[in-house]
Amino acid sequence: TMNILAVIPARSGSKGVPNKNIKELAGKPLIAYSISAAIKSKLIDRVIVSTDSEKYASISKDYGAEVPFIRPNEYSGDDSTDYDFVKHLLDWLAKNEGYTPDYIIHLRPTTPLRDPSILDNVIEKFMNNGEATSLRSAHEMPETAYKQFELEGKYFKTICTDSFDLDDANNIRQSFPKTYTPNGYVDILRTPHILENHLLHGNRVMGYVTDFTIEFDTVDDFEFLEWQINKNNQIIKKLF
Repeated sequence: TMNILAVIPARSGSKGVPNKNIKELAGKPLIAYSISAAIKSKLIDRVIVSTDSEKYASISKDYGAEVPFIRPNEYSGDDSTDYDFVKHLLDWLAKNEGYTPDYIIHLRPTTPLRDPSILDNVIEKFMNNGEATSLRSAHEMPETAYKQFELEGKYFKTICTDSFDLDDANNIRQSFPKTYTPNGYVDILRTPHILENHLLHGNRVMGYVTDFTIEFDTVDDFEFLEWQINKNNQIIKKLF
């Protein structure tokens, strides 16, 4: 059988909202939502939190995650990448436990509202796809990226066509492709692909389209999360 490891990265430094990974949402620290969704998944074998903070480690263990190490500072700075912490995790497990998972389910704590049965469904779909190098979740953008602008000097141009003729960008919506925003609901990585190519995602990234999913970066995002939970507390019942 395949060995499936969920990893939840939670570094303590955060520029936008301090300590956002443990901010209390409906009475539970944010990270607990991701831990609980992973534990309640039927297909995930292990749940590890990779953090640079003893405090986060202790909270994570309280909610049932393993924290086999404290992540070193060189993989925890503002400029460290997802690849850095995943590679550190794989190296640590291989060296200290002789263990290498087949798949890594990457769950970002900043996207807390997940349904464990949806996770299982997505993992199954990915495992049945022999050619995908990884999977990422995203939701459709309310307005296609083809209608967005960038500023060059004083003047706007469209992002996708690189044109200053903005009349074209006002064409009816249907004439443009749909575009999607990655949202952290679930990313799935194949360990052999990471170790061979030194890349997380590769060039056959299977798309999983979710409903609109809020990712917590600002105080406004958090207020929206609270509103969502108050409006529908089913997710709390499922997770806790």
